[in-house]
Amino acid sequence: MFAAYAARIDRDNPLTGLELGERPEPDVPLGWTTVDVKAASLNHHDLWSLRGVGLDEESLPMILGCDAAGVDADGNEVVLYSVIGATGHGVGPRERPSILTEKYQGTFAERVAVPQWNVLPKPKELSFEEAACLPTAWLTAYRMLFTNAEVRPGDSVLVQGAGGGVATAAIVLGAAAGLRVFATSRDEAKRGRAEELGAEAAFESGARLPHRMDAVIETVGAATWSHSVKSLKPGGRLVISGATSGPNPPATELNRIFFLELKVVGSTMGSKEELAGLLNFCAAKGVRPVIDSTLPLGRAREGFEKMAAGDLFGKIVLTV
Repeated sequence: MFAAYAARIDRDNPLTGLELGERPEPDVPLGWTTVDVKAASLNHHDLWSLRGVGLDEESLPMILGCDAAGVDADGNEVVLYSVIGATGHGVGPRERPSILTEKYQGTFAERVAVPQWNVLPKPKELSFEEAACLPTAWLTAYRMLFTNAEVRPGDSVLVQGAGGGVATAAIVLGAAAGLRVFATSRDEAKRGRAEELGAEAAFESGARLPHRMDAVIETVGAATWSHSVKSLKPGGRLVISGATSGPNPPATELNRIFFLELKVVGSTMGSKEELAGLLNFCAAKGVRPVIDSTLPLGRAREGFEKMAAGDLFGKIVLTV
């Protein structure tokens, strides 16, 4: 079957390790099933995998991709939950949970095998392309907002770095849930798009805000960390799920964190139940993922290059 896969690890030039070509059909252990992939979306996780983060040389070649929607062996339209072994389903009792592509072959292929437990029904209201955007970036944003930030309708939330998959999802989901969403970006066009998607206002990165926030959604890291901390009300929550600009900010702002009793909460992915809630929310409220571009699987390299350059707003989807 045709697939896009990591053939080599290169920390400095990750795309040199990306190959497109034939790979063996997936193994299907007891309790697993196969899904014919109709659409899969790119995440920064895929670039990090090519750099060797969460993926070692011994596991190569590894089909990339952790998000997908498709058709299962019984002909049902489904969405995949990409954390394998979250509750022990389909794996050994002592195996730690992992995301597809860390240990098990991923979704950038004609078919993928996952534990039966990891398969959810796709709402008929969502296309395959839309549904394929949800299990990683959108699920991460959903958990950041509604589980870890503990925000309520009317609360003010700052989303740093408008344009990335998680940030875009947070803007759309927050606005749909009745939050006052504010966003930042270095790019004027992305600031405009953020406002079109429901942000009350969008500002230059680091700009003074109209008031302090109840919560900040942080995925940029070092470049925006100080601004994020300074943007919070006393007792506010800074929820972080990534650090695309680096993990070591020049100032940690520890004095402000303890003096104002701020809460810094790490957040990674979400549960299968949260993904089911996200799917239902999108179907019921007409919320749809923002798709930057759709490419056939054979043009996956173009999608990777676009994501690596940061030249996107929303998700890149590969179709099979």
